[in-house]
Amino acid sequence: MFEPWIVLILAGISCLVGFAWLALAMNAHWQQVMGTSAPSTQVRIKLRLLGGLGLLLSAMLCFIADRPSMAVLVWIMFLAAAAPSVGMLLSWRPQLLRMVWPSR
Repeated sequence: MFEPWIVLILAGISCLVGFAWLALAMNAHWQQVMGTSAPSTQVRIKLRLLGGLGLLLSAMLCFIADRPSMAVLVWIMFLAAAAPSVGMLLSWRPQLLRMVWPSR
């Protein structure tokens, strides 16, 4: 269907966006990125659900691209790279995370 490298790029993007959604579900990060008070309970639940689904999609894409033993390793490496990347974005340019949840 698709080349494995394309599927892995999609897995990495899905992992990064999933962690960004999970970060935005936290009051402090929401205020830092959006500049407004904490998100509503419904928005917070949607962000948490989407974040978990993004990480799950990332794992599924890794399993599509590679055999299971390699897919688990690649997925863990994506997790290990995406989480600090979101943290660095939050400390360096938090407004860039507005792209994953445009509230205005």
